[in-house]
Amino acid sequence: MNKERIKKILVCIAIQLLVGAVSYVVTRGEMKTFDKLNQPALSPPDWLFPVVWTILYVLMGVASYFVCIADVAEDRKGRSMVLYGIQLFFNFFWSVFFFKFRFFLFSFIWLLILWGLIFLNIRSFSRISRKAGWLLVPYLLWVTFAVYLNWGIFLLN
Repeated sequence: MNKERIKKILVCIAIQLLVGAVSYVVTRGEMKTFDKLNQPALSPPDWLFPVVWTILYVLMGVASYFVCIADVAEDRKGRSMVLYGIQLFFNFFWSVFFFKFRFFLFSFIWLLILWGLIFLNIRSFSRISRKAGWLLVPYLLWVTFAVYLNWGIFLLN
């Protein structure tokens, strides 16, 4: 891998990790309140969330890298990356709505929209790079689990 590609993959991963870090900074004080909420069955321990999200953000960054370096028309890559940015926007603001404002029902609906955007993003990325599409599948699965947790918290609180 040449220096230009290394730089590009590091930037793609750094963007993702930066989004996650800013989300954490915005919502970190709310985790103590979150711990006091009634949790649905299968709620994972608190330490698991930052571990999983870090892994997912790295995978998302690598997926975006594969799209960026793909040998396809720039407009196709551009459309895919716009969709990627939109789902990233929804990802970021779900945390704010859920943790900061405790809008549990609104967050649930927002999360369903995010799920649909991730699904569309997987399809879009897969048409450019199969590897990129597959790298987003764990993200979709985790958000599917988050839908269950969000709904459970809404019902129990």
